[in-house]
Amino acid sequence: MTLQDRTLPTRPVIRQLDEAAINRIAAGEVVERPASAVKELVENALDAGATRVAVVIAHGGKSLIRVTDDGCGMTAEDLPLALSRHATSKIDGSDLLAITSFGFRGEALASLGAVGRLSLTSRVEGQDAATVSVSGGRMGKVAPAALDCGTVVELRDLFHATPARLKFMRTDRAEAQAVADVIRRLAMAEPKVAFSLHDATDGRDREVFRADPEPGDAITALGARLARVLGRDFADNALPLAGEREGLHLTGFAALPTYSRGAGVSQYVFVNGRPVTDRQLTGALRAAYNDFLSRDRFPAAALFVECEPRLVDVNVHPAKSEVRFRDPQAARGLIVSTIRAALTGAGHRASTTVAAETLQAMRPGPAPIRPGPAAARGDAGGLIDEGDAPGRAPPPRHYQMERPTPRALQVARAGQAPGFAESSFGFESSHGLPGTGLPSARVETAEPAQEAEALPLGAARAQLHENWIVAQTETGLVIVDQHAAHERLVYEKLKRQMAETGVAAQALLVPEIVDLGPGADRLLEVADELSKLGLTIEGFGPGTVAVRETPALLGRVDAGALLRDILDELEAGDASTALPDRLDAILSRVACHGSVRSGRRMRAEEMNALLREMEATPGSGQCNHGRPTYVELQLKDIERLFGRR
Repeated sequence: MTLQDRTLPTRPVIRQLDEAAINRIAAGEVVERPASAVKELVENALDAGATRVAVVIAHGGKSLIRVTDDGCGMTAEDLPLALSRHATSKIDGSDLLAITSFGFRGEALASLGAVGRLSLTSRVEGQDAATVSVSGGRMGKVAPAALDCGTVVELRDLFHATPARLKFMRTDRAEAQAVADVIRRLAMAEPKVAFSLHDATDGRDREVFRADPEPGDAITALGARLARVLGRDFADNALPLAGEREGLHLTGFAALPTYSRGAGVSQYVFVNGRPVTDRQLTGALRAAYNDFLSRDRFPAAALFVECEPRLVDVNVHPAKSEVRFRDPQAARGLIVSTIRAALTGAGHRASTTVAAETLQAMRPGPAPIRPGPAAARGDAGGLIDEGDAPGRAPPPRHYQMERPTPRALQVARAGQAPGFAESSFGFESSHGLPGTGLPSARVETAEPAQEAEALPLGAARAQLHENWIVAQTETGLVIVDQHAAHERLVYEKLKRQMAETGVAAQALLVPEIVDLGPGADRLLEVADELSKLGLTIEGFGPGTVAVRETPALLGRVDAGALLRDILDELEAGDASTALPDRLDAILSRVACHGSVRSGRRMRAEEMNALLREMEATPGSGQCNHGRPTYVELQLKDIERLFGRR
């Protein structure tokens, strides 16, 4: 084929898009679903100084979204300009780093008018109300209207101008849940503002959510609003936060580790009052709980970071849901250090829901459905937790350490009789148990000191099945999981040793040879790190390592089982994790091998020593994997179980 025979492609023509097409394209970024539209409209109301915001939706917001506020309003001359692209009263464009409002791009109303049928009615105090409508990007004329001070924005038939977008919408229920989530997040950000959400589907008027203005100072109002939005259980089990670092301020509430979730649905982060879904900040929240939760559990928290606007860039995402800090490490460090300080200050405290769930389990009848925060309030559009599916009981919680098998009990008893490794707590064992004996209930006949009952965990009265310590307090009783509790105590002692002088090691008279197969090379790669933990290993042929030293605090230990546990931790963990976090994770595994085993019989003085050590040790309300170490039952609740109240 010659050059003359070639057919040259037609040159594409560059053309200017019309305003309607531009607005529809912009709407694709700003308005992803009905919840996005609600977010933009409610944020506009808050920027206008509203003290009351009422939202009405129908069919999940697809057919109707109406937002009414009592803000400053707009004049008749302002209305057409408000519906134009890039028109806003919130910034003048001279400094995009000094943004103090929710909105600032001036795109929301124009985008909504391009893809739906929108009407805007507003009134400024001292002037007449006016209204204007726009449909598919075509604006009508401004007309007089009747309205009190404020603004009403009504959006009908969302995406009617771009029907292909409707195919990507979820069910009405799912869209309504997303709208409710947006309202709740904004309600948390503004506790002094009243919010309401109604569902008007098929002519009904059902109240989905309501939050009245909260009185009191900022932290009191925030706590009350969080109790209203997230539920009373969260408020009862959350710790107040207050921290500052390099111009960043952190307030809010973080729940106790034993009040954890099976998914990250109860994690809320706000930056200068703006709800965000920033991965870096939620990652810092997760890191703060590294010492307290297993990988399959998620903390619950509401964090509010405040700083000068110039220290954070909010103009990095069309939906303004992400931010970028000038010093991201300072933000991460502030969150981690503040939450860890609060958790440490909580001491041995465990969540109240532990006792509530225990009492519920003791009541006769079928297993009840445990509602999540939204279901407890009767909200149809609530957030869904792991047990919130209607008509279905929640799945049981699975922790990293489960109840040992009978064979494990036999091995534990045989390995720890007649002595065991708890010498660091002043325990001694004089009860040798045969390897095949069944667990038993043993009542402690020695009368405990009366003053011990006034202590938080009371005085030990009995040991049941060689695993559960029963203690008596002045107002009830406490049931302690001896293995879980001592595991936490050993872990904290190991951490203190490592921070102060390094974990003390004891040399083995005869090195223990452990065959690990391919895992041996992985362990030898971190041999230097393990030596800091009092565990010295070296290669001993292909796939084999020799253990020469073990942590002294553990006493006699099965080196093979210990190394396999550490290998599991290394394989499950993130290789990029900082060295201190990796060492803590390994220490957590190590601590399990030096703790009181299920099946170990304890004397009264040993049990009381364990209780006193728990009271003095921060974080002892849960083991290293996040499960509770004890349950406290009040006498009034126990009496109610037996119908005495």
